[in-house]
Amino acid sequence: MKKSKRWTIFVSALALTALCGGAALAASGDQNDPLVTLSYLNQTVVPDIVKQVETKASARQTELAKNLSDQITQYRQDTANGGGSGTAGASYTLVTLTSGQTMALDVGCEVMLRVGTAKVNAATSPALIDVSTGGSINSGTGLTKNHLYMATIADRTITPTAATVKLLVRGGYSVA
Repeated sequence: MKKSKRWTIFVSALALTALCGGAALAASGDQNDPLVTLSYLNQTVVPDIVKQVETKASARQTELAKNLSDQITQYRQDTANGGGSGTAGASYTLVTLTSGQTMALDVGCEVMLRVGTAKVNAATSPALIDVSTGGSINSGTGLTKNHLYMATIADRTITPTAATVKLLVRGGYSVA
């Protein structure tokens, strides 16, 4: 009989544990501690997140398209005005100067004389760095054809000494 009494106590303890565990599991899904299911995530949360991302991406795309359009419009206006100014870019632009015009170079602007003759003007030395030779040139010095020059200080200008001068330019400049 002792064996059946132990067995009854063991079964009772097991049943009590199962009931307490079931009650704890049933209580975990109330309003204060909601139970999240995979179907809730797939049907509600993920679509909401995707919608928010798409909205923000669309707004950013619209902003970038407007920015690009504004830059293209500005470039076309500059080009229509005789190429009077340039901005930093990855490629070279062919610029033609005539007698009486002056090209002001921004810091970092690169220039290569291709046709004609021109000189550089600056208040301080060096006027330009000759990238081709690794040297520098001073104010009033003529540019050598097919040498690449760089403006490393502000207020550097190039003046043509021939009727027509053609330069390859990369970087910011303005023509007056």
